Amino acid sequence: MEKQQVKKVYFAFLWHGFFLAITLSMLDMNTVFPTLINRLSQNKVIFALMLTITLGTPLIFNMLFSHYLRNKRDKKKYLLIGILMRSFSFLGMAVFTYLFGLTNPTLTILGFFFFLLTFSISAGFAGISYSDLVAKTIPESKARTLMYTYKQLISSVSGFVGGLIVTYIFSREIAFPANFSINLLIGFIGLFIATAGFWFLKEPQSVPQETKTEPFSMFIKRIPSILKSDKEFRRYILIENLSSFGMMIMPFYILFAKEILGVSDISIGVYLLFQISGAVFSNLIWGWVGKKQNAKSIVTFCILLGGFNPILAILLSNFAPGLFGIVFFLIGFTISGRKIGFEPYLLDITPSSSRIEYLGIRGSLNVLVVILPLIGALIIEGMGYIPAFILVSVVMIFTSILLMKSKKNELLDKLCNPS
Repeated sequence: MEKQQVKKVYFAFLWHGFFLAITLSMLDMNTVFPTLINRLSQNKVIFALMLTITLGTPLIFNMLFSHYLRNKRDKKKYLLIGILMRSFSFLGMAVFTYLFGLTNPTLTILGFFFFLLTFSISAGFAGISYSDLVAKTIPESKARTLMYTYKQLISSVSGFVGGLIVTYIFSREIAFPANFSINLLIGFIGLFIATAGFWFLKEPQSVPQETKTEPFSMFIKRIPSILKSDKEFRRYILIENLSSFGMMIMPFYILFAKEILGVSDISIGVYLLFQISGAVFSNLIWGWVGKKQNAKSIVTFCILLGGFNPILAILLSNFAPGLFGIVFFLIGFTISGRKIGFEPYLLDITPSSSRIEYLGIRGSLNVLVVILPLIGALIIEGMGYIPAFILVSVVMIFTSILLMKSKKNELLDKLCNPS
């Protein structure tokens, strides 16, 4: 791959990552979004259902999308369509929040369900196309991991800019719902600009796996045989599912801080800056781990960190609210590591001829990420935050042990292949 071509490819993905990070800061799932929904309804189950839609819908549709896309030579256009659909979902949420946030919260919530569903379906469509485009334009494994590291570094910096914007908006005397509406409008603009990175990227054409597309039912029937024949892929599916427990609890930390520590909305931006600072700093660590070890090692460290953080949150709840920012600093560490580690780890173990299939199967079988937010909300509503936090820690530490054991093909083999 020529050096000039590498620069063009890197630029496209890094441009997208820069503006995407600003967009996502405007509706950060661990600070801004939980607070916004809490202003509309204090029922945690409603928030959990929205979170389930946001996280789970792309995965549910992944198998269908992968089946549809697997014989398409050009997938970039589907990526662009998906990104633009997500952008206009932000615009829809901004309008509904501004017009009905105070006068009709129920209608606003219903509108959010619709726009989040659109946002999430298009995310699944775009996500598969994005991963395939990465693999086709950056065929070398080390170069891919390096690109994800650069992207995460740039995204963290631009996310910090987004965090400053959020902090500024909430520190000013801008009343609800105008403050959140401005956030969402900025998100719409940022995501729209992010597509520009891909307009001029030349996509290598895929070679269709077959001239005639097989029926979707046949594709579904082949999944068990694919999993049975690929031990490493089975391990990946199990580990990613179990690691979803760490993701489950992240959006509840801000609600924990508001209810237990009594922090105000101004803390949203402050904690978001802690989170983004953790993501920025972590790139130095994850880059070193990826260079010295591999993507799988990054995943292992991320899972361990995800098991430590809930216990830390419990301990820090006994001190001043400012110290609780450490929890969000480590959230940034974990999120950054997951983005750098999981995707390259998957691309490293998937055969190029079946990449789209594997991406679809992986997404649709990551079932726990769909139901865990709701389970987490029910546990918190019924038993409180502490039991939920302890459960997450136990599962995450157990998962990290499984992943480390996988190098010796012991316990994980038995779980992945009990027969």
